[in-house]
Amino acid sequence: MSMNVGGGGEGESYSDINMTPLIDIMLVLLIIFIITIPVMTHAVKIDNPLPPPPNFVPPPPPEVINLGIDFDGTITWNAAPVDRKTLQGYIGQESSKEPQPEVHISVDKFAKYETVAQTLADLQSHGLKKIGFVNNNLF
Repeated sequence: MSMNVGGGGEGESYSDINMTPLIDIMLVLLIIFIITIPVMTHAVKIDNPLPPPPNFVPPPPPEVINLGIDFDGTITWNAAPVDRKTLQGYIGQESSKEPQPEVHISVDKFAKYETVAQTLADLQSHGLKKIGFVNNNLF
């Protein structure tokens, strides 16, 4: 490797590429590959297969309660019309079950927001956590 210390006239451009940083980077990469490749080629051999799975029976799916709210404010509990007081009684009974049932709420697109909000508040105040809206394409 040679190095130019000057000697050219003033204002002349230097047209050679400085190879020192490139060679330094290549040497560092070579050292990194030399160190890491033997580590990556070692494999752990497993002679024994995995143990058989235990006799696990998945829990039964939770009960589903279909709650409907019509455009005129009528609330249905599993297709049976109920008033608000009866609804609160049903919610109290269902919240004590383990596992908690899922409540699927189907709301008519012309239903009042107040009725929906009161029903959601009743469900949440009694501790039901698995609440979801179905038939959202009606909105």
